[in-house]
Amino acid sequence: MLDAGSEGFVGGMNATKYMSITKTSKATATRDLQDLLSIKALISEGGGRSTRYNLHLP
Repeated sequence: MLDAGSEGFVGGMNATKYMSITKTSKATATRDLQDLLSIKALISEGGGRSTRYNLHLP
């Protein structure tokens, strides 16, 4: 995502894309994304199964 700059991935990151890239379980992907959200590295859009994450670049 950092290589793509402020645009991030097309459509943002979601748990499924994260799982595919990192080869982790859904639980780990969700936990990792929540950790990145808590340190304000990501901004979330939507909710539930349609939650998307984008980089938070000040």
